[in-house]
Parts: sequence; C-alpha cells; structure tokens
Amino acid sequence: MDTVVVGGLDIAFERRGTGAPLVLLHGFVGHSREWRRQIDDLSDEFTVVAWDAPGAGRSSDPPVSFRLADYADCLAAFIDALGLARPHVAGLSFGGALALELYRRHPTIPTSLVLASAYAGWAGSLPDEVIEQRLQQTLRAADAPPDERTRSMIPTMFSSSPPAGPVEAFSEIMLGIHPAGLRAMARSLAEADLRDVLPDITVPTLLLYGDADQRSSLAVAEELHRGIPASRLVVMAGVGHMSSIEAPERFNSEVRSFLRSADRRVGGSAG
Repeated sequence: MDTVVVGGLDIAFERRGTGAPLVLLHGFVGHSREWRRQIDDLSDEFTVVAWDAPGAGRSSDPPVSFRLADYADCLAAFIDALGLARPHVAGLSFGGALALELYRRHPTIPTSLVLASAYAGWAGSLPDEVIEQRLQQTLRAADAPPDERTRSMIPTMFSSSPPAGPVEAFSEIMLGIHPAGLRAMARSLAEADLRDVLPDITVPTLLLYGDADQRSSLAVAEELHRGIPASRLVVMAGVGHMSSIEAPERFNSEVRSFLRSADRRVGGSAG
C-alpha cells in the first residue's frame, strides 16, 4: 500500500489500474482490504483507489472530535492529493454516508455515486432507540478484545446462510479495527442526518442493497431512492449487509454496468 499525508494524518491506500477513477470507501468495521475483489476485478477498466479512512487499516487515528464532516474534508483533500479528477465514488455502509457528506460539502468532486447498504446517516434513517442501541454496542465493542468484538458484530453483517469464505475473510479484516476509529465512525453515523442533501444530488446514483440486510433494510433503501432524483435502486436477492464481500460477482457486475453508463452520460454531456 501507499501512503499520503492529508491534514497531518497518514492516509494509506491501494491504487491499481487505468481508466476513469473509482474511489472506494469502506464501512465502519473494516478497511480497504474489504474491497479486494473489487480492486482485482474492476481495475481492468478503471483506476481503482481504496483508502483506509482515518482510524482504519494502516492510516493514522483521528482526533476524538472527528466527525463525518471532517472525514469528508479529509477525503476531498485525499482525492486532490492523488490528482483524481472527477472520480466515481462508491461507499458501503459508513462509506455510503461519507459519500453523501462528500457530495454535500464538495459537490463538484464526484462524477457519480454508488451507495451500497447505505444510510442517510443513522439519524436520517433509523429510529432513536435503534441508534442508541447500535452506538452503545459499538462503543462496547471498541473496548473489547478483537476476537470478542468480531463475534459480537459479525452475525449482522451477512445473510443468515452466507458462504463460509467471505465470513472468514471479513472476520480477519475486523481483527485489525482501531478502537479510536471505530468510536469516531460510529459517533459520526449516529449524529448524521443527510436527508436534506438527497434532493440536491444531480449526478447518476446507484443504490445497491441486499434483501437480507439486517442493518440497512430495504425501507432505508427506498427512502434514499425516493429522495435522490437521479438514483437507480438495485436489490440483490439473498445478500446481506456486506454485499461487496458476500456476492462480489453480482456486486461488481452491477457497479461496472452503472459506471459505464455514467461515463457515457458524462461524455455525451461534454460533447
């Protein structure tokens, strides 16, 4: 992996391929390795960049006060530092909320958005009692031993009968969670209500959800779909929250088709 300094933080990332840039934003219990299948498969056509957000993977921990706006500004500076002009931006779960906040604060950056298993922030998508339960569970997990943390959180990340390989792979990724980053990202999600930005989104937007998602339900997906005028909702049968890992072939096929279409639209507009 490579590293770039952004706002005094070391940000680690993997970059592979050529073509239109695609920036991948991981969830709050993972890091860039959760995108391995997307990096492998999509880098034949796109310049794929997967970062480790502050507090994840090999990146520096953020300050205690770091929230979603700070993550979005850091991401914008990261994209600029790498010279990625008008990238496609794809985020899963926390990464989807981050993509929305990036659009709110820096709307000229994304060419398109892929929001997978995403929320309009927890405050924008979930009841108060669910938010409080998730936040407290996550804060307890941040202080727990890594193997206990994984056991407590992994069951909600997949469908009821996922293939063993993806679950094992993601369990290993979760062992590398930074407690400081987990706290910062969970608090960011808990406080964020992004519903007001949805009607302002004018770039092509793909909403990609599994119908067996225990964390971000189809009701959440449909709310985002209604709110974003330029959005397309795709539902993958039998797939849980970590759709990019549980069903990578289907996930990649949908993303590739969408990005090709978005590039044609942008090219047509430019012409």
